Amino acid sequence: MPPPRDRPPFVADERTQLVGWLDMQRAIVHYKCAGLSEVDAHRIVLPTSPLMTVAGLISHLRWTEHGWFEVLFLGGSYADNPQYLEEPEDADMRVEAGASLAKLLDEYDRQCQRSNEIVAAHPLDEVGRHPRFRSAQATLRWMLIHMVEETARHAGHLDAIRELLDGETGYY
Repeated sequence: MPPPRDRPPFVADERTQLVGWLDMQRAIVHYKCAGLSEVDAHRIVLPTSPLMTVAGLISHLRWTEHGWFEVLFLGGSYADNPQYLEEPEDADMRVEAGASLAKLLDEYDRQCQRSNEIVAAHPLDEVGRHPRFRSAQATLRWMLIHMVEETARHAGHLDAIRELLDGETGYY
């Protein structure tokens, strides 16, 4: 069952609104994947961007959540995150053969849940901890705003890709 696409309350504290907008964008990602066949989830529709498939974007979003909240903010290991590989470029969008859309969405959901746990446990003014990356100097608030932007941008990509795949349209 996909998460509900609910906007945050009009009047709420900052954390509730930031996480609420991010959760809504995450839910839109699910909405764009609903009813899509496995073949279409991996189908290339942009010849100049062969990794920008539905499956590739879901993988990218999962690893982006991990990178910002677990690596940069908490200072955790990045050894398993393909975004930190020098080669191949866009490794986080490369999906292993046979990886189903359901599996990719499940991994994304678990990562989003972990991200929300991290956000709930720390002040918004706290800065990241990873000593190797300049981006870790950002506050948790900045990272949350960035993740709203990142997720919304890719939800837009998914919207266009979905229309090219099977004509399905709709946002909310």
